[in-house]
Amino acid sequence: MQVILDHFPYLTPEQQAQFAQLDELYRLWNARINVISRKDIDNLYTHHVLHSLAIAKFVQFEPDTQIVDLGTGGGFPGIPLAILFPEVSFTMIDGTRNKITVVERR
Repeated sequence: MQVILDHFPYLTPEQQAQFAQLDELYRLWNARINVISRKDIDNLYTHHVLHSLAIAKFVQFEPDTQIVDLGTGGGFPGIPLAILFPEVSFTMIDGTRNKITVVERR
């Protein structure tokens, strides 16, 4: 989690809490279905969340923008970006039903 704060120090307390919850949620879901590589779960923030948020270093979405994350898998980059940009509407689509279940239940 600290790696996220190192790169995005302006997060609100609510955003920090939402990012902090991702570790527990992804570990829970990853034990049930293979959301991300089980070998990589300990690198969730560095390899998945921060990687997703890299987009925000180049693009600042305007409020009320609608974004489609096609092929979202387990919610990357959509979920981290939705936390970072709460005023933006994200629609996440994937062909694998199990992974969309994770996104819906986040």
